[in-house]
Amino acid sequence: MSNTNTPNKYQATQTITLIGAIANIILATMKLIVGWLGQSQSLFADGLHSLSDLLSDALVMVATKFSHQTADKDHPYGHERIETLVTIILGLLLAVVAIGIMLDSIWRLSDLNKVYQPESFTLWIAILSIVIKELLYQYTYRIGLRYRSKLLQANAWHHRSDALSSVIVVLGISMALLGWGILDVMAAFVVAIMIIKMAWELIWQSIQELIDTALEQKIVNQIRQLIIGVDGVRSLHLLRTRRMSSHALVDVHILVSPTISVSEGHQIGDQVRYLLMNDIDEISDVTVHIDPEDDQYKSPCQNLPLRTEVIQKLQQAWQTIEASQKIERIVLHYLQGQIWVDVILPLSVLQYNDCSNQLSEQIIQASLKIEYIGQVNVFYH
Repeated sequence: MSNTNTPNKYQATQTITLIGAIANIILATMKLIVGWLGQSQSLFADGLHSLSDLLSDALVMVATKFSHQTADKDHPYGHERIETLVTIILGLLLAVVAIGIMLDSIWRLSDLNKVYQPESFTLWIAILSIVIKELLYQYTYRIGLRYRSKLLQANAWHHRSDALSSVIVVLGISMALLGWGILDVMAAFVVAIMIIKMAWELIWQSIQELIDTALEQKIVNQIRQLIIGVDGVRSLHLLRTRRMSSHALVDVHILVSPTISVSEGHQIGDQVRYLLMNDIDEISDVTVHIDPEDDQYKSPCQNLPLRTEVIQKLQQAWQTIEASQKIERIVLHYLQGQIWVDVILPLSVLQYNDCSNQLSEQIIQASLKIEYIGQVNVFYH
């Protein structure tokens, strides 16, 4: 099983984000200056978009620093949802930038005198932006996939959205240079719509994670098949899954034979946990609850007394049976709203009793007088 919460992930995230930040500084500066001097509304809007990318790079670096801190007393599940929170902030930032671009475009379209003819050199800056931002997208997204970092993938899409917006800018400037100046402003408006769509997707996915939305049905079905395939598992219920940043967490109740030992049930549970974490890479933790019977809708044994009280009641019921003093072990099974009792006696007690069946029957009948005792078995060894 690979562990994505490693120093390698942190180092890779910081490195690619720093590269992106440097590129965004250069591109944003060029777009804003050239867009302003070259009178290209779409290129200037694209420069504002690059500025938002620069801020997002800073947020990513801060988020990865804190989210990779180890679990502590106050945060036993770690700090990875800091990434989720920052992703929402990035999405909101994108939306604000997009709305600003849209409002400015509408303002210019309302008065054609505010529509300017861009200079030809603005076209080359837009083309350069496409190349650089697409390369950054490919590199960042692959790193995000490798370490299953939603935050890195979100930041990669910032690069891709900038590249796509630059494509629209190229088309708008090209048409404007042919005499259709209004298309440069319309290109800026289209860029804004693209950014808003991207922002909504990032925000919505992160909100789903914060409210513990289940994993995709395909993965849930795979989890079910793996659990059922474990030797000793009769069935499963109350399967719950959720995401936390790049990890997935699983809780499940498994039904095992009610007569096996505690240690065997624990071993089966450990096997389920190991199998899920080993076969499904994104699962980082599994909580397995061992059940002797299905308690999905109710727990029929919930109000039954625990061992100390039960043993006291049994010993009182066996007071007149002399051989009960020789009992070596009592095993209790909580099943079907009753307590089933296994009594283990040494063979030596039969030296003082002519018939094992008679002794067993005495113990059984005395035990069954207790209202919550459902079945009694007596064994000799």
